[in-house]
Amino acid sequence: MTVNLAEPRRWFEAHAEEVHAALAAVISDGRYILGPQVARFERVFAEAQGAAHAVAVASGTDALAVTLRALDVAGGEVITSAHTATATLAAIELAGAQPVLADVDPASRCLAPASVASLVGERTRAIVPVHLYGHPADMAPLLELAAGRGLPVVEDCAQAQGAFLDGRAVGTFGRAGAFSFYPTKNLGALGDAGAVVTDDAALAARLRELRQYGWNGQRQAQQAGTNSRMDELQAAILNLRLTGFASAMERRRAIAARYSRALTGHPCISTPQQGPGALHAWHLYVVECDDRDGLEAHLARAGIGTGVHYRTPAHEQPAYRALRRAGSLDGVERLTPRILTLPCFPELTDAEVDRVIEALLAFRPEAGAHDDES
Repeated sequence: MTVNLAEPRRWFEAHAEEVHAALAAVISDGRYILGPQVARFERVFAEAQGAAHAVAVASGTDALAVTLRALDVAGGEVITSAHTATATLAAIELAGAQPVLADVDPASRCLAPASVASLVGERTRAIVPVHLYGHPADMAPLLELAAGRGLPVVEDCAQAQGAFLDGRAVGTFGRAGAFSFYPTKNLGALGDAGAVVTDDAALAARLRELRQYGWNGQRQAQQAGTNSRMDELQAAILNLRLTGFASAMERRRAIAARYSRALTGHPCISTPQQGPGALHAWHLYVVECDDRDGLEAHLARAGIGTGVHYRTPAHEQPAYRALRRAGSLDGVERLTPRILTLPCFPELTDAEVDRVIEALLAFRPEAGAHDDES
């Protein structure tokens, strides 16, 4: 039996009766777009994050893109991490801006403030820190830098639902936070969905217009908008999942803790760390190993599914090679060949976690290289 990297189907199977009832209720209600389920989700999600407003949209990419559009970044540059899913870069481009890629801190794997400072220029319009893998970025120096230059900070929280920094939920430090509810995320829908949280009432109002053609309450276009509306079916699923979110996060953290305890002292596998004041959301549990490819192959032979987030840095991918600048991206380039993602989701059984740990403890670089040759 294989232990898969992610299995969102398990939650839905375990809650089939509730899911079917929630979906049936939406179908019977007859309101399928931006109805009462979306309104309820926006209210509860904002409260959960400690934000004044939440604006539901069609995807995590749209959450970031629409926010940047609302902040008028078009024609300028937006600084973000070179170590992120290219969805972050796509969102910046959808907002009409050019991504500028900064280096990462080797411990948190998140945006390095010193690298950002070296890249701020006359065309800079915003900074987008990515709370990668569920670990909060180092927000204080980024916010200080942004304030000194009059720049908005928009947090990419696509992987960080459930993460906190100094007791405060991610997404509430900058002007806004963009979240994804893709099925494998910590809070996953049954398809694409996203949301923006903010304490800025004017920004929230503009986001609500932008997500629906720029319409005001009389359906008159006040600005050039788009179509990025959360549907009622996804909102109903998210409302259901929110009720068990705290226990799901406890399970994620318990699995991550088991991995970290088991791998303490391992001769060639390094565990992820939590920085000062950080509470990791463990969307992904990412280890480092000098023989990453050997470890990946060893675990595959043991029936353990893994992933690499991300195998090729953004600035080395064909669509974004032109973004490489003279500044150093050494942190990203040292990290990329070493990282491997292990299964870490709440529905993993204890027996499956045992199997993963057993396989990890059995790995040695020499054995992996020998096995690959046989």
